[in-house]
Amino acid sequence: MNTRDWPIRAKLTALVIGPVTGLLALWIFATTLTFGPALDLLAARTLLYDLGRPGESVVAELQRERRLSVVQLAGDTALPVLAEQRARTDRAIAELRRRVNGEKLRDAADDLLDARLDQLVSALDALPAGRGFIDSRKVDRAGAVGLYSGMIGSAFQAFSGMATLPDAQLNREALALTALGRSRELLGQADALLAGAVTAGRYAEGEHEQLVRTIENQRFLAENAVADLPPAERAEYQRLTEGDGFVRLRALQDTLVRARDLPAGLDVRAWEAGYAAVSQGLRDFELRGADTLAERSVPMAVRILVRLAAAGVLGLLAIVACVLVALRVGRSLDRRLTGVRTAALEMAEHRLPDVVARLRRGEEVDVAREAPELDHGGDEIGQVGRAFNEVRRTAVQAAVDEVTLRRGLNEVFLNIARRSQGLVHRQLALLDRLERRTEDPDELAGLFQVDHLATRLRRHAEDLVILAGAAPGRGWRNPVAAVDVVRGAISEVESYDRVDVGEVQPAGVLGRAVGDVIHLLAELIENATVFSPPGTRVDVTGRTVPGGYTIEITDRGLGMSPPALADANRKLSRAPEFDPTDSARLGHFVVARLAARHGVRVELRPAAPGGITAVVFVPSDLVTDEPALGTTAPDGAAGLDDRRRAKVTRLATVPRTRAARPGRERPESAVLPLPAGRTSGVETPADGDGLPRRVRRRGPVARPRPVVVDNPVHRTPEEARRAMSALQAGTARGRRDGARGAAEPSPPEPPAAPDQRTATERDA
Repeated sequence: MNTRDWPIRAKLTALVIGPVTGLLALWIFATTLTFGPALDLLAARTLLYDLGRPGESVVAELQRERRLSVVQLAGDTALPVLAEQRARTDRAIAELRRRVNGEKLRDAADDLLDARLDQLVSALDALPAGRGFIDSRKVDRAGAVGLYSGMIGSAFQAFSGMATLPDAQLNREALALTALGRSRELLGQADALLAGAVTAGRYAEGEHEQLVRTIENQRFLAENAVADLPPAERAEYQRLTEGDGFVRLRALQDTLVRARDLPAGLDVRAWEAGYAAVSQGLRDFELRGADTLAERSVPMAVRILVRLAAAGVLGLLAIVACVLVALRVGRSLDRRLTGVRTAALEMAEHRLPDVVARLRRGEEVDVAREAPELDHGGDEIGQVGRAFNEVRRTAVQAAVDEVTLRRGLNEVFLNIARRSQGLVHRQLALLDRLERRTEDPDELAGLFQVDHLATRLRRHAEDLVILAGAAPGRGWRNPVAAVDVVRGAISEVESYDRVDVGEVQPAGVLGRAVGDVIHLLAELIENATVFSPPGTRVDVTGRTVPGGYTIEITDRGLGMSPPALADANRKLSRAPEFDPTDSARLGHFVVARLAARHGVRVELRPAAPGGITAVVFVPSDLVTDEPALGTTAPDGAAGLDDRRRAKVTRLATVPRTRAARPGRERPESAVLPLPAGRTSGVETPADGDGLPRRVRRRGPVARPRPVVVDNPVHRTPEEARRAMSALQAGTARGRRDGARGAAEPSPPEPPAAPDQRTATERDA
């Protein structure tokens, strides 16, 4: 039996139940051994009154009927008194049968007594047939004596079966009284034999020898029986035998024993008087002795029952005490062990994760309060509890140290990311100034490529900020069209030339979410281009759906297995903690963080016939109507947003082919943008967005390149105010010119390269 995995309560119960069961079995056994003799003593009174008294009456009536039957057989006529005696005998037998058949006597009798009672009833059943033989004189006097003596002997065997008392002294006294009854029966047999001989005037053949044996046996039984009586009863019997009746009867017995024939001068009346006195005296002595035994057995049975009750109660109390102690000790051990287990589970499942979560939220944690001392006693369980206290304290302290370390790492990430962001923004600003001042198309195309790389560097710097748990800090004040958001995301992808913008239904994204949505879409588009073959295209579409706006990004790659897809969707559905070991899916972590910040839902689905479709659902609280071009915010605040929107819209064009200049390779692209307000080398065709476009010149322009100053000299407040006023006036004038140009038809504009940027997007 493998008990290793049993609960501790079951093991303690198994340890206790064995000894308690053994003790209970011993208690039941001892109680049964003591209770049986007590019941036997109590049954002795029942046997005496339900068997002894009726049986003694039957014996007495049978003895009288035997004497009369022998006398009738010895004479020539029937005796009328014999019929009367038979009636009295029948009444005594009927009463005995009623008692024998009663449940009370049968319940008190054991197996031996039951068998002897059955023998007695069977012997009595032969009495009517024996009477018929006697009346028809088919039996002689010896046969009649044997018939009745057999019935009386069965009665005395039943009386001997009653003498099974648990007390040895009482049992010896009962057997002595039964022996005295047998001696009285032998005296009755001698009386019957003598009565027949006297009636017939002589002994029949063998009657004298039988008479002598009967007298000798009667004396022998009486002498042995008296030896087992108590001293008081023995003295009483001695006084009884010293009476006149006993003396005369003994003298007559001696005379009958010595004479072989019936003495001629035998005083029959003296014999009858002596026999009657001795028989009645012995019967009274036996009855008194039986009553004394019955009376003595009851107190003895009571004493035994009292001892039994005391022993039983004490034994039961001992068993109950053992069970209670076992239960209490077992419950205490179970409660203490359960307490240690509960404390361990609570620490592992609730308290420690809560401490870690609070630490990650930046809350202060008191180690002593979070891991209090638990007192489990001074035994082995207490030692285990104290060891667990140390383990809990160490675990909480380790959690505090680990979260502190992670917080420090996040701070390092954030510090590095912020520095990188600052440098990238400065680099983008510098590139913007260089692009504005450069007239050579080849150099401008190189600057645009560097500008595109810097934009991607900015996105990766923002990834570090997001990993550190902070906000990137890039945002728009006014809503931006959904198509511009998509174009802005494409502009931050390396393989932008593989991305096709399909149908994008008109909608706008609130400015506070534009930066994060662009970053989110850029990560998904980057994954689509990286995990698909180089010759395939990536499609981006957008449509309005109930409850928000959906943007779908579909690639034609190998796709993902169902378990991997389910795992990725599980990570994207919530903002998990950053796991440095899972660097292969870093983009998913960034997307999940950005989506959780604004309530955006992202789901990956299998695409047909192959590949993955990333579905981005923007909730309705972030979606608005598509903003109109050239909209001006109050206080001139829309100028910067308009420039940002102009930068991302330029990515809607596709590359075009350029002729190579002798001696050097040229890039395939590009559109040459200049911001509004610049007129040198700029044409202002009306392309619908109100923004001027830089176009290639027919030949090189010999113009000195402006010097880029990274650290301009300090300006006075008046100079700064004049410069800002001039900038605002120029911006307003450029917008008016662009609006007028948009109202007139114009030839289609040459396609622009996807890697071109404006300073407004970099400023974001």
